[in-house]
Amino acid sequence: MSRKYELVDAEKANYPITKMCEWIHVSRSGFHEWRDRAESATAQRQERLKILIRHVFTDSDGTYGYRRLHAQLVRMGVDVGDELVRRLMRQLGLVACQPRPWRPVTTVAGDAEAIPDLVRRDFSAAAPGTKLVGDITYVRTWEG
Repeated sequence: MSRKYELVDAEKANYPITKMCEWIHVSRSGFHEWRDRAESATAQRQERLKILIRHVFTDSDGTYGYRRLHAQLVRMGVDVGDELVRRLMRQLGLVACQPRPWRPVTTVAGDAEAIPDLVRRDFSAAAPGTKLVGDITYVRTWEG
């Protein structure tokens, strides 16, 4: 029923309230009572949660999804379910953006001919220290 009243409220500048209530089969007194009614405790709580969710989401640089947001809110002492967090995030239009994990790149993108082969694939040397070659773009060590 409140959706019908919301429609009447949104369109009251374009059409008379009396006619709209007649067209969608609701009473004018019901519309006026709905409009003047105080916000419910649930709606008030959800508005407070939306503020907290937006704050935590912004602090995470937009990377937290509903599960992480829920866990963070629980750590903050807020009693809330994960599905409620999910629904409120959807209402706020918050979509988590997970950064791609860093992976080493050992090849150069593009044409392989662009890098000259100065030793012409001959790695043998007549004396030590004559030819020094190597690829250290990424060497895995125990330190990371």
